Amino acid sequence: MIRDGWSRRLLEIQPFHVMEVINAVKRLEAQGRHIIRLEVGEPDFPTPPAVLAAAHHSLDLDQTRYTAAMGIIELRQAVAQWYQRQYRVTIDPTRVVITPGTSGAFLLAFGILLDRGDRVAISDPGYPCYPNMIRLLGGEPVSIAVGPEHAYQLSPELLQPVMDQGLKAALVTSPSNPTGTLIPDAAMAEVIAMVERHGGRVISDEIYHGVTYERPARTALEFSQEAIVINGFSKFFAMTGWRLGWMIVPPSAMRHVESLQQNLFISAPTLSQYAAMAAFQCEDFLRQQILTFDHNRLFLVEALRRFGFEIPVMPTGAFYVYADASRVLARTGHADTRSFCADLLESNGVAVTPGLDFGQYKAQQHLRFSFATSMENVREGVRLLGIFRGDPPPLQAS
Repeated sequence: MIRDGWSRRLLEIQPFHVMEVINAVKRLEAQGRHIIRLEVGEPDFPTPPAVLAAAHHSLDLDQTRYTAAMGIIELRQAVAQWYQRQYRVTIDPTRVVITPGTSGAFLLAFGILLDRGDRVAISDPGYPCYPNMIRLLGGEPVSIAVGPEHAYQLSPELLQPVMDQGLKAALVTSPSNPTGTLIPDAAMAEVIAMVERHGGRVISDEIYHGVTYERPARTALEFSQEAIVINGFSKFFAMTGWRLGWMIVPPSAMRHVESLQQNLFISAPTLSQYAAMAAFQCEDFLRQQILTFDHNRLFLVEALRRFGFEIPVMPTGAFYVYADASRVLARTGHADTRSFCADLLESNGVAVTPGLDFGQYKAQQHLRFSFATSMENVREGVRLLGIFRGDPPPLQAS
């Protein structure tokens, strides 16, 4: 029932459940408790010093006014050069749009694509904000259950049934949140070809590029210049609070994106844009931090499997482990991972995210661990998790 005159569409928008965990963490920390935080999807290391220095310099120059809607040209050029270095893909800088976070980029992408009722294929499990943004703009999210047999990624076989019913776009996330998996190269090529053959668009969320361990991620632009690519400075570049993203759009979309950006956001944050100019100078420093995450990944997966969590596909990107807790729930007597996570936080001071946030497909039996923190925190979190389950002391980190 709609009350107080608010939009009916709000009934379709689901809350971001991890925020409940974060609020509980803050409450316990305010009581003086030390919480091991394995729930937050942001790097636990500081913004690179060169970025901070660039921000200070920008303030000294009073570079605080609006920029052009598409972003400062120097930053757009730097992003284009990044694609040349990383992927050997040549991008015209005018196709690069600097956005207020990747959330802003997704609103622009869905805004230029969707008419009322248009369908967008998304993977389940997947990032929880996708369906909410699609619904907000009048589209219809089409959730496709993806399991370990498909590396938790979309595939041509999974897409075919929904393609036959009409599809405006498909959204690929590689590496994935929450599973940390990469889409196989052949599957990426075939998905893009299939969607474009049916007159649709592929949106590629590449925000976790750079945070990979066993092989680099491939950009969708290597397979098609018609793909809409979204990335930003939050994850690899450790600039979450700066709220700065980018998107690369086909030439035919540039004027439409510019018009929407002018109306919705005017421009991305000016200080963040000038600061981000220095981010591309910090790649060696940032890659050293990713090595820390890699050590965390190997240790955490081994420990969780030892505790009875099922992890059928090794995460090779991002900084998450998506674990099936079915056997653990049976042992501890919890009905689902939401109650398991709440009890683990209250009794042992370890925060993790229940699978409820990431879709419907077997969500109640899964949970997500973030290892974007120090090895010390990961090791302590594992120790406390073992106590919670009544296990012997866990493995020692090498």
